[in-house]
Amino acid sequence: MADAPVDTVASVPVAVVGAGPAGLMLAHRLGRAGIETVVLDTRTRHEIETTQRAGILEADVARDLVETGVSDRILRDGHEHEGTELRFGGRAHRIHFKALVGESVWLYPQTDVFIDLADARERDGGTVHFGIRDTEVLDITTEAPRVRWTAADGSRHEIRARYVVGADGSRSMCRNLVPEDRRVRYGNEYPFAWFGILAEAPPSAPELIYAHSEHGFALISQRTETVQRMYFQCSPEESVDAWSEDRIWETLQARVAGEDGFRLKEGPVLEKTVLRFRSFVQEPMRWGSLLLAGDAAHTVPPTGARGLNLALHDVKVLADVLTRALGGAGGAALEEYQPRALQRVWRAQNFSYWMTQLLHTAPGGSAFDLRRQLGELDNVVGTRAGRTYLAEQYTGWPVSSAR
Repeated sequence: MADAPVDTVASVPVAVVGAGPAGLMLAHRLGRAGIETVVLDTRTRHEIETTQRAGILEADVARDLVETGVSDRILRDGHEHEGTELRFGGRAHRIHFKALVGESVWLYPQTDVFIDLADARERDGGTVHFGIRDTEVLDITTEAPRVRWTAADGSRHEIRARYVVGADGSRSMCRNLVPEDRRVRYGNEYPFAWFGILAEAPPSAPELIYAHSEHGFALISQRTETVQRMYFQCSPEESVDAWSEDRIWETLQARVAGEDGFRLKEGPVLEKTVLRFRSFVQEPMRWGSLLLAGDAAHTVPPTGARGLNLALHDVKVLADVLTRALGGAGGAALEEYQPRALQRVWRAQNFSYWMTQLLHTAPGGSAFDLRRQLGELDNVVGTRAGRTYLAEQYTGWPVSSAR
């Protein structure tokens, strides 16, 4: 469709493909610097708002939402968590982030981050087109790339930009625009998945619980005072239809059971899903006038709660280099983007892999494997160095944390 006629043509410095939190935060940051953007997404706003996603924000990410003027709603509706709990061997062990590194994390669902950013773009007069189709990104090896798309009413439009940012998620179209012989993809597939539920119940604990047991992993999270999010390790081929509410609760209770008599507070299951995951990084993150950000360039297992945080860090760096590039520094500024972003990406990949291997029971694992994991968990909770390592990684290496 590249040669088909268009109904309108617009010119902006930056076109952003993908209106999730990464794309909207980039547009917000650039808007504060006086740089106009157009953001496009094939999903409707309603579709994005109603997709349940992760809910833990690093200390610096939470601060950025407030200090950049997106919204201070996180301070009212979010929940500050000063630590987390590891349960293994039938006992609970709290990792006190605040005491160890002087920082916390925030429980604040990704849907709320998106709502805040979409509202901020609307408030500030930013241009965002939801529910489009037939997106094409053209001429990325030139200094005049174009994005073409079809609106819901069937009209065809073109954006002429200096730079195009692909922030279009883990099924990114933009990442495939980097020639196959010039891109490198790193990845790891995991032999397990998460069975996730939303349950109508009060919180079972004030902070997240990561549970390791001979039966497999479980994560007990929260959403609101009346709705909770919980996961347990399952096969990637598992069918949600095979799981009754009774079987779900029996499995979760078995994985958090311990000598302290702890039990989850149960309630009706509102939603069931199987979440597959992998580790993935594509390089380069820049090709010509195209730059990749967030899940378009990398994904991590959800165990370490890094995905959304990494995406928002990408666009923090990207907004800085794009502002300087458009201000006269040109391509020299953009050369900084990949090394600055990838330093954190690979740190987060390592931490997410470590947490995943530490807490999950590998299919076919031996008694030795189980006992070795317990020994490693004991090293983590039983030494200040181990607890501090987890706290630093989980809170996202915040710039203001105590060292």
